Amino acid sequence: MLIVSLVFVIHCWMCFSAQLTSSLSEVTLQQGLVPSDQKPSMMGVEDSVKKVNMEEYKYHYKYPHPGVTLDCVIFGFDGEKLNVLLIERRFDPYQGCWAFPGGFLEMDESAEEGARRELKEETGLDTAFVKQFHTFSKPDRDPRERVLTIAYYALLHISEVKGQDDAARAQWFPLNDVPTLAFDHEEIFQKAKEALYNAFRLGGKDWEALTKGFSEAELEIIVGELKR
Repeated sequence: MLIVSLVFVIHCWMCFSAQLTSSLSEVTLQQGLVPSDQKPSMMGVEDSVKKVNMEEYKYHYKYPHPGVTLDCVIFGFDGEKLNVLLIERRFDPYQGCWAFPGGFLEMDESAEEGARRELKEETGLDTAFVKQFHTFSKPDRDPRERVLTIAYYALLHISEVKGQDDAARAQWFPLNDVPTLAFDHEEIFQKAKEALYNAFRLGGKDWEALTKGFSEAELEIIVGELKR
C-alpha cells in the first residue's frame, strides 16, 4: 500500500512539473524572453528571424529616425553665362517637376560617394570634386517621411547630360531662368549660390579645387553673375 501511494505521489509531481514547465515556456515566448542557449530550431520561423536580427544589430536604435538623402547643385559655365543642372522627376512625389539630382544614401557609402553616385546615375555626369555646403533638416521638407538632405555643389564647364534612372530628363538652365523647384530646392539653390560666392570671397584650397581649368576671364563672368 505504501509503495502504491508513493508511485501515485511521484506521478502527480511529474504531471505538475510538466504543466509548470509548459506554462513558463509559453509565457517566456510570448514576452520574447527566449533563453540564450535555446536553439532557433526550437522556436517558430518568425522567432528565429527575430533572434538572428537582434544578434546582428546588437545596438540597433529602436526609436524612429530620419532617412538621409544627397542633393547636388552643379553650376555649369557655357562660355558666356552660368547655368545650373536640373532633372525632371520621373516619379512621385513631385512627378514631372524640376529638382536637383540626388537620392537616398546607401548603407555602404559615404555622403560624398552617394552624392557623386546619384549625380552620375541621374544625369550621366561624373565629377571628381563636389563640395558639401549645408544640411537641410526641416521636419516637413519631404512628404514621404522624415528626411534630411546633405547638399553638395560643384562648378564645371557645361557638358552633355541625359536624364536616366529616376530622372525623366536632365537639362542646364541659366541662373536667371530656373523653373519652380520641388521640395525645398529653391532654398537649397539660394544657399548654394551663396556658398559658391563665399568660396570665391574667401579663396583658398576650396576655390582652387572648384575653379580648376577655368581662365581668369571666365571666373570674372561667373563671379559677376553670383553678385547679382
